[in-house]
Amino acid sequence: MAKLFENQARQYADSRPTYPSQLFRFVASSTPSHHLAWDVGTGNGQAAQSLAEIYQNVIGTDTSEKQLEFAVKLPNVRYKHTPSTLSMMELEQTVAPAGTVDVLTVAQALHWFDLPIFYRQVKWLLKKSHGVIAAWGYNVPRVTDDVDKVFDELYEVKLRPYWDPRLAMWEDNYRNIDFPFEPVAGADDTGPIEYVMEKEMDLGAYLRYVTSVSPYQTAKEKGAGVPWEDYIERLKSAWIEDGSHTKVARNSSRGLDRGKQPEA
Repeated sequence: MAKLFENQARQYADSRPTYPSQLFRFVASSTPSHHLAWDVGTGNGQAAQSLAEIYQNVIGTDTSEKQLEFAVKLPNVRYKHTPSTLSMMELEQTVAPAGTVDVLTVAQALHWFDLPIFYRQVKWLLKKSHGVIAAWGYNVPRVTDDVDKVFDELYEVKLRPYWDPRLAMWEDNYRNIDFPFEPVAGADDTGPIEYVMEKEMDLGAYLRYVTSVSPYQTAKEKGAGVPWEDYIERLKSAWIEDGSHTKVARNSSRGLDRGKQPEA
């Protein structure tokens, strides 16, 4: 899976939306202390940067070294490249001692994990009784009705055949995943909760986003050479139809699950 994101690391970093600050304030409101945050599958560190504004120390881990190269460096953020599997001893050596993590976040990555193994690691490192895990993803960008119509057709006709089966979990908003954590105090359940992300982009930035999605990269890896030139032209026509060169792309940050470590 890491290789899937190696080739378009720069493209991914440049084109992806920024998570809203309200989301992180919401997550942080659940943890009584703000000493250590662990961002798993951190990629280019988008979530880690926001966590660093609230938590004293942040560690971001990812299986892709290339993605980590584009992560913004901050004095209280430590990035670590990790293999796809880690023993508990290796986990403690790489991330933190058992029972010391205040909050663990997973942004747009939970669907790639082996969940039973991952959840054991989560429970091992989170603080007992009040350590919190929060996981979320975001949907494809919505721009205008005309642009969205072409994008949706491209996705279904050309890219759907190259979907990794694990993406079904993301497409379902994480609603039906096993999530073995207790609701946080004051919450009716663990989620989902929705936030809206906005990013102004021109046509070039939008097309970089489109070609950074994992099904497109999978097609390239398999030498399929997705024939989508006609869609490019249709996207261009739809984009300039209203006469504006830049548009606001809106993504919903969705399927947020927030739970705390079960009582010891």
